[in-house]
Amino acid sequence: MIQLHKLSHEREPFHLNPDLIERVDASPDCHVTLTTGTRIAVCETEDQVVAKVRTWRVDVLAQAMRLAG
Repeated sequence: MIQLHKLSHEREPFHLNPDLIERVDASPDCHVTLTTGTRIAVCETEDQVVAKVRTWRVDVLAQAMRLAG
């Protein structure tokens, strides 16, 4: 799971399964569209969301390789 913050006056944090992300758009606010069709406005930039997803995937693969070795 990656932690993001909903775009609101409180910057509400939430955790999201990156496997559910279909698309990330910046127009002008950053919106994450899920495979379910849900669209969430987040405080993070498009690049920050992509970096969080990449880091999460690298961690998952590294753990899998440690377990397989």
